[in-house]
Amino acid sequence: MLDKKLLSILVCPVSKGPLVYREDDHELICYASGLAYPVRDGIPVMLEGEARELSPEEREAGRKQ
Repeated sequence: MLDKKLLSILVCPVSKGPLVYREDDHELICYASGLAYPVRDGIPVMLEGEARELSPEEREAGRKQ
């Protein structure tokens, strides 16, 4: 579990947009930039080069939230 206080201050380094923690996948999702940042051993890896691109389906699901 990621600390809620930490999550409240983290933003996407690319878009500066908010992040959503997806606990099942251990990822921080930014729908604005379309990137998912990994969380490894409870530590967010906020590097663009380590992020994966969201699929079109994932981006669409984020718009519906």
